[in-house]
Amino acid sequence: MALYLRYAVRSDLGLVRNNNEDSVYAGPRLLAIADGMGGHAAGEVASKIVIGTLEPLDEDRRMDDLMRSLRDAVVEANHRIADAVQQRSELEGMGTTLTALRFLGSQVGLVHVGDSRAYLIRGNQLTQITHDDTYVQYLVDSGKLTPDEAKDHPRKSVILRALLGSDVEPDVSIREARPGDRYLLCSDGLSDVVSAETIADTLHIEDTQECADRLVELALRGGGPDNVTVIVADVVNARVGDTIDDVPVIAGAFVDPAAADVPGSDSAAERAARMSRPPAPQPAPTHAARRRFRWRPWLIALAAIALVVGALGGTYAWTQTQYFVGKAGADVAIYRGVNTEFGPLKFFTVYKVTTLPLANLQPSYRGQVRDGITAHSKKEAENIVSNLRKQQLAGCLPPGPAPSSSVSLPVTATPSSPSAQTSSHPASHSASRSSSAAAHSHSASRPPSRKPGAPSHSASHSASHSASPSVTPSTPLSTPSSVAPSHSVAPCPVPQ
Repeated sequence: MALYLRYAVRSDLGLVRNNNEDSVYAGPRLLAIADGMGGHAAGEVASKIVIGTLEPLDEDRRMDDLMRSLRDAVVEANHRIADAVQQRSELEGMGTTLTALRFLGSQVGLVHVGDSRAYLIRGNQLTQITHDDTYVQYLVDSGKLTPDEAKDHPRKSVILRALLGSDVEPDVSIREARPGDRYLLCSDGLSDVVSAETIADTLHIEDTQECADRLVELALRGGGPDNVTVIVADVVNARVGDTIDDVPVIAGAFVDPAAADVPGSDSAAERAARMSRPPAPQPAPTHAARRRFRWRPWLIALAAIALVVGALGGTYAWTQTQYFVGKAGADVAIYRGVNTEFGPLKFFTVYKVTTLPLANLQPSYRGQVRDGITAHSKKEAENIVSNLRKQQLAGCLPPGPAPSSSVSLPVTATPSSPSAQTSSHPASHSASRSSSAAAHSHSASRPPSRKPGAPSHSASHSASHSASPSVTPSTPLSTPSSVAPSHSVAPCPVPQ
């Protein structure tokens, strides 16, 4: 029995972010998603480094130890992130999640770090086959939260493990691949917005590309607060006459020409050579080492303390590169740090309190601000505040230019039906961007090379913008005191 994959990819910017930090790769043997973090020109660099390092695993070559190959690739990717930070100090604090599947005959190797997810639907049963490395999942595992409470927890985006350039042990496992299996890999831009029940229903769409497009559209309809990236792949039993499309599909920051370059990309050959070098043999213990054996417990304790202190220091330094938008009293504010607390310890401070009252916002945006809107940089936080100013209640939007004192317009006739009343302010607009995954081209042989800058087959992005039609104001600019207008806009609420 010969098995092969039929796959489709879709990656979208979302409705809040200014750049796509997700990188994605789908090929005949490898499926991988990396969700970058660390702000503009940082998270996208980390995700590109990881996907670029794992790409050679898609080659048709013998693997004697699938789990070790996956683990070694992740370790090498982590080292490359550390090297990039050393070359460019402004990348300090960047990192990425990773979820990848490598198919080898009837075996599937799974490697995972972070909160991106992999699902398997087999026999109409949807199963999450990865475990979220998040603070909220830790609370669920320890019995302090129920799964239903975790869905809307304000700290659900706090990640406990990621590829940051420091030592981390990825989760690696082996599964069995069966004909008829369907796999879904996605960033948290999908799983945080769309429920598992809705995902399961949508995965019954037969065509993989149509299914991937529909999942992303559901995330955008739910507000699209983050980048959204999905891979939908079917395990198919090869039959005589089947046309197998083995052209890789790559999307997101990995192929975005506007994305930041990866430092040291000209030394990829040397890095690949380091991956193939056998580990250096450990020297045999000498007599002097045996004489110092009684001091080893003290050394281990000191080393453990040093590691803990270093980890805490590194974690605090990383939090100071993060921002989020929340409430301070009755106003919207920008905070520096991560939106989480451990008992009396807070990992954030107020960076700036804006002049935007929380009560002025539309109810849906008011709730998002109370929960906290994550921003990976100060500029991104300021952009979020600018967008929120456009989402105020109609009576709270800034007025247009004042008319001249010599102009007095008559009162517009009031419509006879109450349903014909109109607002005195333009309706708020919403932006939506979506990118379409590239169509697969059929090829019997692999392209001679696949570089991030010149992929053999990539997903394209398309943008669409929609705006609510403006309503012409019916209230006069100037009305004699003896004539009362037929209706008026409700005053802006006073913050409590």
